[in-house]
Order: sequence, then C-alpha cells, then structure tokens
Amino acid sequence: MTALFYLLGVVLFVAAILVSIGLHELGHMIPAKRFGGKVTQYFIGFGPTVWSKQVGETEYGVKAIPLGGYVKIVGMLPPGADQLADEVSVDADGNTVTRVRKSNTGMFTQLISDARAAEWELVKPEDNDRLFYKMASWKKVVVMAGGPTVNLLIAFFIFWGVFATYGQKSVEVEPGQPVVSSVNRCVLAFEDEGRKCTAEDPAAPAYEAGLRPGDTITTFNGTAVTSWDQLRDLIRGNDDGDAVIGYTRDGQALTGTTSTTVQPRPTSETDDTLRKVGFLGVSPESRIVTETGGPIYTLDQMGTMTVETVKALGTLPVKVWDVAQAIVGLEERDPTGPVSIVGGGRIAGETVSHEEFPVTEKAVFLLMLIAGFNLFIGLFNFIPLLPLDGGHIASALWEAARRRLARLRGRPDPGYVDAAKLLPVAYVVASAMLVMGVVLIVGDLVVPLHLES
Repeated sequence: MTALFYLLGVVLFVAAILVSIGLHELGHMIPAKRFGGKVTQYFIGFGPTVWSKQVGETEYGVKAIPLGGYVKIVGMLPPGADQLADEVSVDADGNTVTRVRKSNTGMFTQLISDARAAEWELVKPEDNDRLFYKMASWKKVVVMAGGPTVNLLIAFFIFWGVFATYGQKSVEVEPGQPVVSSVNRCVLAFEDEGRKCTAEDPAAPAYEAGLRPGDTITTFNGTAVTSWDQLRDLIRGNDDGDAVIGYTRDGQALTGTTSTTVQPRPTSETDDTLRKVGFLGVSPESRIVTETGGPIYTLDQMGTMTVETVKALGTLPVKVWDVAQAIVGLEERDPTGPVSIVGGGRIAGETVSHEEFPVTEKAVFLLMLIAGFNLFIGLFNFIPLLPLDGGHIASALWEAARRRLARLRGRPDPGYVDAAKLLPVAYVVASAMLVMGVVLIVGDLVVPLHLES
C-alpha cells in the first residue's frame, strides 16, 4: 500500500506541474490570438509527438518529454535589414513576399540568418498583418508576460487557499525564563537530528550538566537569563568554553557545570544557513501558533518568498555546481538546495506515503510544493534574458523606449527591435539551462533529497 501511495503522490505532483505548464502556455496563446497574432502550435512537453489535433490554424498536442511546453507564434523575428533578403516580390494577389537567405559569413551571423530563415518559411503572404514582431510594444509585453503571470496567479490562489483555511503554523517559545522541554542525550550533526543516539556519539553538554525536562534555566556563566533568545545567544557565543548553568527544579536552585561544544547550526529560525556556534543541547517549552489571512496577507507572504527566490536565483549556478560535486561524491548534498521536477515528484511521493502524517498535512504539503514550483517558474521566466519570456519582454520595452525617445527628439522612427541579434545569448542561456536541468535530474536520481522525518 505504501508503494501505491508513493506512486499516487508522484502522479499528483507531475499532473499538477503539467497542468501548470499548460496554463502557462495558454497565458501566451490567448492574448496572442486576441491581438490578431497567428498561433500555429500549442504543445505540452518536448521531443516526439505523442498526440496532436488540428483545430483551425492551431495544432494542439502533447509531446513525450514532460519538461516544459511552448506555443508557436508566427513572426517572432523580423526579416532584418533589406540586405538580408534574397528577394522581395509581390504575388498575384498583391501581397509582399520576402525570402530570407539561409546562410551568411561568421558563425553567429549564420546562426542568426538561419533562425530568421526558418522563421520566415512559416510566414505566408496573408500573414503579413498578423506577425508578432509588428504588434505594438505593449501587446508584446502582455503576450510574453502572460505565461509567467499565470504561474504567479496559480501560486497566489493556492497560497491564499492554504493561508485562509489551514494557516501557517509556527513554533513560538513561551515567554520568560526558558523552561526546558527536552534535553539531548548526545551530540548529533544537524542533518542527523531525529535519529537515536549510539554508544559512539558523545554526550550532550546539557545532559552532562544534569539538566532535565521541566527545569527552568536562570543563569549562564553568571549572567541572569530572562528569555530563550538571550540564552541561545549566550550559548552560541560561548563556542567550546566552560559553562556554569544555574537552574531551578521543583523550586530548588541547582547548578550544573559543563563545556559547550562547537556545532554547525542554522543561523536563525528563518535562515537555514549552517554556521559553527556553541551548542548545549536543550530545547525550550514552546507552542504551535496558527496564523491565517486573506489576499493581502498572502501577497505579503509572497513578497517575502519572492525576495528569497530572487536570492536563490542569484546563486543557482553555484548551487547546481554543488549538486554536481555531490553526484561524484566530493561533498554532501545540501538539503536546502535546488531540486528538479524529479526531486519534487520524489518528495511528493514520500509525503503521501508517510504513515505518520495526517491526510490534511499531506494535502497542505503537496499544495505548498506545487505553489512553490509555480512561484519559482514564474519568477525564473521573468529573467530578462532570451530565450526566457523576460528576454522578449525586455526587447519590447526597449523598442517602446527608443521609439518614444526618437519622437521626443524629433527623429525618424527607429523601427522594430531585432531580437534575432540576441540569439547567440539565447543559445548560451539555453545551453546553461539544459546543463543545469540535467545535473539536477541526475542528482535527484543519484543523491536524492528525502523528506525529513
């Protein structure tokens, strides 16, 4: 039954991501058609076609590799300068026909001209007024921003639903002098917390000092303790020094002596970055606090998530490199590092099959996982580099800006921005994305991350 539930979790996650991809592409296709553009293909996935159906001028279908999707909008690239055209003629109906040559000198120049030629092979004379590059700049922005905006909306509505009903649960330490809730019997690495102590594990300093659950800590090395935050700072700043701990038990004042030990621990409650600090081995009494909220609360939370995601995007190449090193055994894989859709599916499967998780918590975890992926996909696609949507948005905004500047200066219209000139950048970015994607998938297969118990 556990294997069946695991499979169910994987299927639910993958299906949700595929639906998200499909909606992302609809976010491009619907405004493109509304603005008169010609969309010839709408596909989920890449590679060989599994199924397709022609409806009007658009072919809808599914491809074999479910790692993305695309819509084909005719006329993304302009024909270029007149010298790039082999022939500009008029057909029997009076339509202008432009033929673009397929080769040129220089590697990058040839790549650009070949891409332009391939683009214009799909353009028919009657499409002249429906080409994407001829749309108003603001329409281009709407079309290209439509996809990632849909992902952000999916994330918003999922987060809103969870925050408004289940809420966000956090641990809040009881105020006042810290009352000990639990005492570690041994010192374990942060990533090993939760497992049982063995004879080889060193005793925890707090246990050596005689502290037990229910004790109230009153002093640390002669400093009066008034809160858990203060005690934690004192312990962390003590490194591996001697520690004299004053505490009360059943109204009786007692003293324990030990030495704290240096251990890598999270920087704070909200920052999982590990830093070597003094460690005692006690946890304070705390309570679970549930915070709920509506759309404004959700937007506020997503704002915080966006800042953290942007920071993560800035270090993504480094994080992927760390995964590559973990694959070949040079280091341990960072449990807070990035995962691919394969890793996400594995975590979803482990969540659904986990026997100790209530059904409600399983559902909430899956929803938050799906929302998190959509938030990441949406923000990632807004990066202003081709072939990402943000690259096309940046081109359209630059086109609008330079046309407006030309009007203000009384100069001629500079014309359309030729996105084809940025194709070498697009090829480099696409290659980097492919490499990072492969590394993450291999990492999720060879050194996978697992759900924390």
